[in-house]
Amino acid sequence: MDQSHGHPITLAVDCGGGGIKSCILDAGGFQRSDVVRTQVPYPFSPEDLLQVVAQQLEDLGGGTPAQIDRITLGMPGMIRHGVVVYTPHYIRRAGPHTRILPNLEHAWTGQDMQSALEARFGVPTLVLNDAEVAAAGIVSGKGLELVLTLGTGLGSAFLDNGVLAPHLEVSHATVRWGLTYDDILGEHERLRLGDSAWSRRVLKAMESLWPVFRWDQLYIGGGNAARVTDSVRARMPGVNWVPNMAGMNGGVRAWSMIGRED
Repeated sequence: MDQSHGHPITLAVDCGGGGIKSCILDAGGFQRSDVVRTQVPYPFSPEDLLQVVAQQLEDLGGGTPAQIDRITLGMPGMIRHGVVVYTPHYIRRAGPHTRILPNLEHAWTGQDMQSALEARFGVPTLVLNDAEVAAAGIVSGKGLELVLTLGTGLGSAFLDNGVLAPHLEVSHATVRWGLTYDDILGEHERLRLGDSAWSRRVLKAMESLWPVFRWDQLYIGGGNAARVTDSVRARMPGVNWVPNMAGMNGGVRAWSMIGRED
């Protein structure tokens, strides 16, 4: 515990396909540091992730490891109880949409990242899907709430009265002609199509997901949410648009969301 405040100080780590960001949060979820960012150095192993976190912790401490009481880490893919069931980007040679390397796929699949972080840094750790950490920072806790994040791909989290549902990789569901939501909404398609055409795809994707979830509240965040055009936003009046920093600010509330208060 942080003795000067009597409350835990959290290192929040937000892992994406292109970069990894960290900052330090106080007990209320407010930043106590700047955000540091590291480009993912592909090829990228579990040990490489531990090294990035260690370096960022040192950077946040001004050259020596910052004093923290716990770590919250959100990363892409299917994470169960801190164990990586599947992660889509880090198993590839040079990032999203490049060749899968069998040795990396083997290293990541079944990796208990939560235990590895606790062993490395000696503090309680929570590892969740990155969209689930973002959800912790923004949902109201009332009714059925769906959080979608637009970035390298499509992230998702679904909650019922603030209780997190088992994670589903909505991004890997087939939309048409063998293409997935990741394929049609990911950063590579936004760059290919331009923001206007890509934004219309976002609208159609939300319309296709409505019969599946029938949410009470829909939140859209992630780094590319800001790129959805105003004309498309006007056609989505019930959507709550959230800032990209939610993926980090949820690093405190995520603990109570899953019933841990270490």
